[in-house]
Amino acid sequence: MLKSKSKITWLGHSAFQLVSPGGKIIYVDPFLSHNPTTPDEFKTVSEADYILLTHGHEDHVGDTLEIAKNTGCKVVAQVELSHLLKKAGLNENQAVDFNKGGTIKFEDFSVTMVSANHSSSYGGQYAGEAAGLVIRFFDDITFYHLGDTNIFADLEFYGEMYKPDLIAVPIGDLYTMGPFEAALCCELINAPYAVPIHYGTFPLLQGTPEEFQAAAGEASDTEVLIPVAGEPIVGA
Repeated sequence: MLKSKSKITWLGHSAFQLVSPGGKIIYVDPFLSHNPTTPDEFKTVSEADYILLTHGHEDHVGDTLEIAKNTGCKVVAQVELSHLLKKAGLNENQAVDFNKGGTIKFEDFSVTMVSANHSSSYGGQYAGEAAGLVIRFFDDITFYHLGDTNIFADLEFYGEMYKPDLIAVPIGDLYTMGPFEAALCCELINAPYAVPIHYGTFPLLQGTPEEFQAAAGEASDTEVLIPVAGEPIVGA
């Protein structure tokens, strides 16, 4: 199993709570309060240091503004999405914006924005291009959240460059790739471990983790971990 000083917990859909080795609480795509797959104890957030966003769709931005208002956390997003969030009420001092290819270093982790093959809007307005996020905990593991995406060839380069230990891969189909394409992503990236995301939240998302696990087993050496919402994937 993957050993780490960090803690990574899937909260349903594409949302994660991460705790860095130094105790920083990080949320990725915090679609929580209206997410039917998020456990009740995680639907309200009272402590957060950072929110990291892959793109502007409502099932990813989710509770960002409310969490930011209640906790004072930093919100890290694409330039265009950050601008729209500030117009919607995000305190300018809490906004941290960057773009693809950029890396931002925080206390004990860094975030690199990479490409994703998807659209992005917020409140009906263009919110920049959708992205994936490579989160590197210093002297510890690297977690790559692919965001909403289809398969594309650059994933192989990302695997070579960033060498992620764990990848979060959308499998629900219709709005992202399905289990078969997701399995081929595992082959391209060649990470030791993967977890499926963006499935089962709504009836239209019909890809299953079992299909993904079986397909990845045939296509790659990546071990697929099927998460339970609210239970840590990594860390105690």
